[in-house]
Amino acid sequence: MSTVTPGTATSGVATAPVTPANLPLRKRPVDIFFIVMFSLFIVTCIISDAIPTLGIPQTATTTNILAQWNYTYSSQYDPLYMQEPLWLRFITGTSAFVYLPFYVLLVICLVKGFNWIQLFAVIYATMIISLTAIPIFGVEFFGPVGQRTPNPIVFLLYNGPYVLVPLLLLIRMRKPLPFTRRF
Repeated sequence: MSTVTPGTATSGVATAPVTPANLPLRKRPVDIFFIVMFSLFIVTCIISDAIPTLGIPQTATTTNILAQWNYTYSSQYDPLYMQEPLWLRFITGTSAFVYLPFYVLLVICLVKGFNWIQLFAVIYATMIISLTAIPIFGVEFFGPVGQRTPNPIVFLLYNGPYVLVPLLLLIRMRKPLPFTRRF
């Protein structure tokens, strides 16, 4: 007479634990939201983060349309961004040349359900919240008068998603095998 215990086959030989199957994307609506948001972040990295990092002048008279858009935004709502201090250029450079490729990879992993992205997503979300949001939001709200945003509500509408979406991603990736569950 043979007894079967968890982790053993009927022959008494140990078997590997069964990994649950990933849910199809259509059953993971939160991941569809992330795909849309991080696809938008890809575009905004190119528009807003590459310009100051590459030292392209952001003026009303520039012939670069992306620099003009940045100037229009920063001249009205974000004087810190218009001043381009060196430390901010390091942050925008990280966004343009590190986060941007990560966003492309993350979107692919979200679509395909590659669970190995979990650790990298946690690292990214932690970095963006601690190394980007805290210093930038700190200066925008509590910094010197010339660098503070004149319109905090509009500033938060533009920039809030860049903190809230990574925070939601961090929550999404809180447990192993994130694509085997809805959230």
